Amino acid sequence: MVLATPVSGALGQPAAARPFQIGWLSGTSSESYVEPVNLFRDALVELGWTEGRHFVLQQRYADGQLERLAQLATDLVDRNVDLIVATTPSTLVAARRATSRIPIVMVYGPDPAEAGVVASLARPGGNVTGLTSLSVDLSVKQLELLRAMLTGGTRIAVLWNPSNPWHPAALERIRRAEGSAADSITGMPVRAAEDIDKVFASLAQERVGALLCLSDPMTFSHRARLGELAIRHRLPTMHGVPAYADAGGLAAYWPNPTAMYRRAATFSHRILGGARPADLPVEQPTRFEFVVNLKTAKALGLSMPRSILARADRVIE
Repeated sequence: MVLATPVSGALGQPAAARPFQIGWLSGTSSESYVEPVNLFRDALVELGWTEGRHFVLQQRYADGQLERLAQLATDLVDRNVDLIVATTPSTLVAARRATSRIPIVMVYGPDPAEAGVVASLARPGGNVTGLTSLSVDLSVKQLELLRAMLTGGTRIAVLWNPSNPWHPAALERIRRAEGSAADSITGMPVRAAEDIDKVFASLAQERVGALLCLSDPMTFSHRARLGELAIRHRLPTMHGVPAYADAGGLAAYWPNPTAMYRRAATFSHRILGGARPADLPVEQPTRFEFVVNLKTAKALGLSMPRSILARADRVIE
């Protein structure tokens, strides 16, 4: 990598003779990821980088079709990008399979040490570092919040994608946390968009009263449809990424997206400045966002407990 003059105002960050090529790998659509891209880009600019002069974003989107990620990751490697930003667990798996050489910054990864992605959080030891969203553990917290909104004894279904690398572990963790009440949890697998309507049609037969939707690139691309179906079937829903609640879901609980993407930019800044991913400790989230959609609650005829509203970081009215 040929380095030239320092980037102005970037704390001594050296700039490349050619712009650094940053690969951006997402399982969703480009329309769904406008805000995250802007958060990442703006954070780099604040660190002293100028797009076009110091860096170029090579963006690749799978449009909810996770089977496309392997080819998209390979394409970034073939183009010899300097770094890959893996925005979700699925993109992280694809990027790791495509390269052990190019640095990878993960944004929303499961526990990477538990998954064998890094040697340890403190000393990753390979080409991967960044942030863990603790997705599996958060699914239990999301279930707790959902139950707090409901009357006792409500049967809950978990919408999950068997193709998503962290979903099987999350479903198992949820059932283990439920203990003797695990039988009240029904797993509803969805692999493609056409499965969503079928699942909602079958929920009535399962006597399900609420739905926990594990965050996933495919369902994220169809989050407005999820919101519409939940209201039509009068099902309270809990999600991860706040954008699901913005699209009509009842509630969401997740690491603060602004903080996560800005920190991903800081990791990229340091690595492109010469730091080794192997030596940069993986960070855990410190800020979380609990969003409640009162418009959806009203449409469902659900009275939201005051204790829940008091805990909410943002209320959609």
